[in-house]
Amino acid sequence: MTEPLTHPSIWRGDELRTRPDWTASFNEADPERIRGILEDGSGAVLLRGFPVEAHDKNSAREAFREWCGTIGTLVSQNEKGDTVFDVSDAAFGQNDPRTRGPNTNRKLSFHTDRCDVIGFLCWKQARTGGENELVSSMHLYNEIARRRPDLLDVLKQSFLYKRHTVDLGNDASYCEQPIFSFQDGHFACSFLRVLIDRAHADPELPDLTPTQIEAMDFLEEIAGEEGQAFHFRQEPGDILLLNNWVTLHRRSAFEDFEAPEEKRCLFRTWLAMPNSRPLDPRFEANFGATGAGEVRGGFRVSG
Repeated sequence: MTEPLTHPSIWRGDELRTRPDWTASFNEADPERIRGILEDGSGAVLLRGFPVEAHDKNSAREAFREWCGTIGTLVSQNEKGDTVFDVSDAAFGQNDPRTRGPNTNRKLSFHTDRCDVIGFLCWKQARTGGENELVSSMHLYNEIARRRPDLLDVLKQSFLYKRHTVDLGNDASYCEQPIFSFQDGHFACSFLRVLIDRAHADPELPDLTPTQIEAMDFLEEIAGEEGQAFHFRQEPGDILLLNNWVTLHRRSAFEDFEAPEEKRCLFRTWLAMPNSRPLDPRFEANFGATGAGEVRGGFRVSG
């Protein structure tokens, strides 16, 4: 029988709400303490009170970028090297190659991003919807170990990831990495099923096995069960920081305001952390580095 993991990053649903390391005031936020919480605590931090009223949209974006640079190293979110991404409905259309989950208004599935820590500042919230859901991936590991231990080894296998449609600086058409892994005693979970499914649909790449599909389905089924995830809604001025190696996140669909200046918009950053954990070597192709504290993640810049 697999021994259950023990770590402060393990929590269930509303248990996070009562954690003293979950919320803090932006004005009292200390970068060192935040780094510690993200790596060795709950893995999730909500800071309230960023002064959005003192900024226009561009200056708020820039102020958030500068503040995030005190926490970690900003890495690129596209082939141009942009380090802040506006999460808003761009209405490109389903078949437009520029379409990414975060620039639509649809519900997203539980996933991680290509960085150690993801940061969001809420500039404007939607008229309805757009709620956040967070789940501890270490808790999911323990649940799978308890209910279906046969699937743990499957989730530690290498899964093929198709290159993202906007990853234009990357010459490789795919990479391979695990969903659950351990390196030097450190746990890591990384999961973006949309790219796994795209690899499966590519006739030039090997198909997923039925057991691999079952294992991912079971992971998503548990994450979506009542009580497993923590539900809340970011409001203007809220900053959310998540350690991608120990949390999965998603958001619900939303309905926007009509006026362009009132439409939902969050600023997103991807950070490499100076106190990050070592990673399984299989992450090197996608993240660029796997050593503890190394700068890693993000998209390669073209040219």
